[in-house]
Amino acid sequence: MGIQDDDIVNVRNATDIVAVISEHVALKRVGRRWSGLCPFHSEKSGSFSVNAEEKLYYCFGCGAKGDVITFVREIEHLDFVGAVEKLASKSGVTLRYTDEHQNEGRKRRAKLLDAVSKAVDWYHQRLLSSADAAAARGYLRSRGLTGDDVRAYKIGWAPEGWDELSRSLRVPDDVLVEAGLGFINSRGRPTDAFRGRVMFPIFDVTGDPVGFGGRVMPGAEGAKYKNSSDSAIYSKSRLLYGLNLAKSDIVRADESIVCEGYTDVIGFAKAGIPRAVATCGTALTEDHLKLLRSFARRVVLAFDADAAGQNAAERVYAWEKQYDLDIAVASFPGGVDPADLAQTDPVALAAAITEAKPFLKFRLDRVLDGSALDTPEHRARAAEAAMVVVQEHPSELVRDSYLMEVAARCRLDPGQLRGRTFKAVEVPGARRRTDNSSSDRGQRVTEDRRLRVPSRDSAGAEALRLFISRRDEIDSWLDEALFPNWVEGIAFRSLISTDSVGSAIEMAGDDDPAAADLLQRLAVEETEAEVLDVVTRLVDEASSSALAALKAEAQVADDPFEVGASIAWLSLRIMELREPHTVDQARAELHSWLVGIDAEAEAAEDSDTEILEQVE
Repeated sequence: MGIQDDDIVNVRNATDIVAVISEHVALKRVGRRWSGLCPFHSEKSGSFSVNAEEKLYYCFGCGAKGDVITFVREIEHLDFVGAVEKLASKSGVTLRYTDEHQNEGRKRRAKLLDAVSKAVDWYHQRLLSSADAAAARGYLRSRGLTGDDVRAYKIGWAPEGWDELSRSLRVPDDVLVEAGLGFINSRGRPTDAFRGRVMFPIFDVTGDPVGFGGRVMPGAEGAKYKNSSDSAIYSKSRLLYGLNLAKSDIVRADESIVCEGYTDVIGFAKAGIPRAVATCGTALTEDHLKLLRSFARRVVLAFDADAAGQNAAERVYAWEKQYDLDIAVASFPGGVDPADLAQTDPVALAAAITEAKPFLKFRLDRVLDGSALDTPEHRARAAEAAMVVVQEHPSELVRDSYLMEVAARCRLDPGQLRGRTFKAVEVPGARRRTDNSSSDRGQRVTEDRRLRVPSRDSAGAEALRLFISRRDEIDSWLDEALFPNWVEGIAFRSLISTDSVGSAIEMAGDDDPAAADLLQRLAVEETEAEVLDVVTRLVDEASSSALAALKAEAQVADDPFEVGASIAWLSLRIMELREPHTVDQARAELHSWLVGIDAEAEAAEDSDTEILEQVE
């Protein structure tokens, strides 16, 4: 289901982005742009900028970016359709849907949410007041939870009876089943899905109740935890317990904490660290990380992250790279659960989070701290086991840094470890990785490309900034040959191939997200730069890049003198470009040489005599 594309465009065009953002951010006009404090991260100086003409925003602090629909989705935690519908109602645009059953689907979702909400209240009141919940209240008190805690998290009690909830809610059988609250037994009667359990209601990020995690009483039969079954409103791989309450503090701290248990989350909050969430009966998934990345960059794992071994490590490193995450692991004294540590020593709990180690460092210390290092044989064996862990990481630079640590702790020459492939010794399940694998080659290509991401003050970035805001002044000077930087080149090609910055951002994103990010940022920046000054810098940088390439070519050329002539000519022109009395002529000649098809050869031929005199 969805909204017709034309109507989405109409909503964007009819919406005043400054007015919408001003409902959440105090904006002030700065030149042709609007600026304010970013609503997506904590800051004291405004780095959030809005381009009212292009209807785009960008934060120079956290990188948040997008159009007015993106802003509403992020700030109010709506899905795409919900954000468009909200803006349409404000702007008076009538929406048409691609699926005629769209309205029915949204109405069905509302019915399911209403049923779960009623169940939350019913279970909660049962815990607070019913005699059969006395043991459950005692259990919660033993875990350090007070009445205020129970009310804040709407904790409840599911009685032992087969159909007490079903009879009390009085909702249609199909809604009861689809909402995960019950099932139809062999006699065709509705039966409760949860019985004899302490109930932790699970809310989505917007605060809607979507399911439950039920904890069996100590000593009772059955699985320790039972979670709602997946449904139209509940997906355990995409939900995090407590995120609806923790998201604001996560944004302020730029850090989230992931636990295993619901009481761990509550324990962190009681200890003054209200930015913890928990998975809902499943392992940490990519969808969980994507969700957390929308609030903060740093993720601290507050559980035994080493238990899943090398296979989990590969996923973690991939997620760190793909989503620009900083994943760390907290170690708790004596292996105590966070919920228990929150009661006995909240200071130690806070220290464990502050001192959380990078994921690879945590795994490496596990190996070396548990190894004997008293003899050469023991040290060699420990080094081999440690290097299996180090080789899991996809970055050569990171691997080499930790290789030096392994060598130092095992008192070995780094040269003895570098360049070798290690097989598993004391780390069960570790898989061999070689430097010739296709994944490593792809990694090196990606890292090389990242090295070419331009700085904010590069001549190419300034030229693109001018092209966006004052195109007619600089258009005649610009050519793809003047953008040797990979990302800037994509950005320039996208701009000249489309009729708007928004379209250029979409096109650039198909080739390289970094180029789209660059255009998004430049679109909201002001520039008062002089065109000729920027062109001079642009020509200088492009010429210098070409000169470096020629020098590298000369090292392997069959006729070094021929390449050397071009090097000499180009070096002289660059020198002249940097002198006030020759800059205009040099700029024109270099510009022609850079953008002309055969300009390099022609310039070299016309200047042979001059070059030889210079060389001699």
